[in-house]
Amino acid sequence: MDDIDAIALLQDPVRRRLYTYVVAQGREVGRNEAAEAAGVARTLAAHHLDRLADAGLLESGSRRLTGRTGPGAGRPAKVYTRVRTERSVSLPARDYRTAADLLAEAAEEAGLDVGLRASARRRGEALRGSAPACGDLPAAMELLAARGYEPHLQDGGAGSDGEGDGDGNAAEGEERVARAGAPVIRMRNCPFHAVAERFPPLVCGMNLALLEGMLGTDGPLRARMAARPGECCVVVEVSKNNAG
Repeated sequence: MDDIDAIALLQDPVRRRLYTYVVAQGREVGRNEAAEAAGVARTLAAHHLDRLADAGLLESGSRRLTGRTGPGAGRPAKVYTRVRTERSVSLPARDYRTAADLLAEAAEEAGLDVGLRASARRRGEALRGSAPACGDLPAAMELLAARGYEPHLQDGGAGSDGEGDGDGNAAEGEERVARAGAPVIRMRNCPFHAVAERFPPLVCGMNLALLEGMLGTDGPLRARMAARPGECCVVVEVSKNNAG
């Protein structure tokens, strides 16, 4: 299905609620759960979820939601997740991705990482304008959501995000051990995903600098690298100087 036809399916309000809910969970969602969240009957939810899957906006699969196996475990239920494929519409046709790839390739070959990060930080500061540095995690969640990062709050002790800051900084790793369990903001979406896949150090460094500028470096929050497959490479947390 063409991108414009697939996106047009979201014009239906029920379908859009179902899609928005599935996307926001960051995991497989069953029909019963989606129907309850959207406030519609299960049969109607199943119809719309399958339409979204047929259009390539969701992926469908099946698993036993009870977690049991063997005889008596019940039949597998149909579940849905968001696809990783991007959809976009531009009228008239434009190809900004190719331009971004070429510029990133040239910047990487010319060793312009430092200059790119400086430009990204200035852009972040310009986006923040005259507002003070972001004051707390809820405010940061709102700011990040407005920029399409799809933030969610996570217990800092849940899962591992590696040691140090990606450059072998042992002090960073020790600090995180000491503060295990402190909440962090993770982001399910990277707005620069297509280019970041090809040029991860360049683009992830740019993204970190952009977020530092947007959040402010003189406030109680800090952004740091914490790469995880399928998510943005940056997390936001309360800085060690402001931790209670």
